[in-house]
Amino acid sequence: MTKAPAFPSRYTIVLGNEKGGSGKTTTAMHVIASLLSEGLRVGSIDLDSRQRSLTRYVENRKAWSEVNGVPLAVPDHRVIDRSHVDSLKDQQREERGRFEIVFAELTAANDVVVIDSPGSDSFLSRLGHAVADTIITPMNDSFVDFDLLAQVNPETYELGRPSLYSEMVWESRKRRAMADGGTIDWVIMRNRLSSLDAKNKRRVEEGLEALSQRVGFRVAPGFGERVIFREMFPSGLTLLDLRDEKAGGGLSMSHVAARAEVRQLITTLELPFLDNEQRIATA
Repeated sequence: MTKAPAFPSRYTIVLGNEKGGSGKTTTAMHVIASLLSEGLRVGSIDLDSRQRSLTRYVENRKAWSEVNGVPLAVPDHRVIDRSHVDSLKDQQREERGRFEIVFAELTAANDVVVIDSPGSDSFLSRLGHAVADTIITPMNDSFVDFDLLAQVNPETYELGRPSLYSEMVWESRKRRAMADGGTIDWVIMRNRLSSLDAKNKRRVEEGLEALSQRVGFRVAPGFGERVIFREMFPSGLTLLDLRDEKAGGGLSMSHVAARAEVRQLITTLELPFLDNEQRIATA
């Protein structure tokens, strides 16, 4: 008999990066699908009420499931709209109220909550980061994205001061510690990795290694530059769904490699409610 995983009173995973196009929503949906495949109850929150990328992904998933008659597990999903009242103080009070209500409802009804934050700084994004147990920051493997974490000397590639997003995560860690004594595990996910051994790729790797010691994060292997990740959004499918012949047919070698990347990410996250055997089985 398989022993049921022991859950904390709540566990929250936040996808965060103040730069668009880093793969937050794709990563969020694959993390959600991985947890759902383990039989966990998963709630999800979309904090980007303008683009609603995660919301559309979930809606596409439900629609594809209904049209094709293939049952797919979906999260208990909510989107939190930004306030449009005139006063900044009133905006923040209204948004805090909306967030606290939704977050309380989802944590009460689910084992894990996954939050997708917008690709910009906002009050709602800061609220989401402050309740995280794990923050996943996907970043394209370039110094354009690295600049969001820390400044780099263009001549020597030596690290300068941490950048705005690193400072925001630091503030979130302090707020979380003050709120309930909790800690936040920060994982930087190198995304859209090239298979070529380029000098720039090695410099990014060395920079992240050095910065991780200063700022306090772990580095996870992300997803390669694969068309399949972009193709699945309209259907709402993930690589985990391609196990089913009805949900996309057989797997190519590229699909198998991409699923291995998802599996490696889940393993690297070291989620406390998944033991090693479950992590290996996921994806």
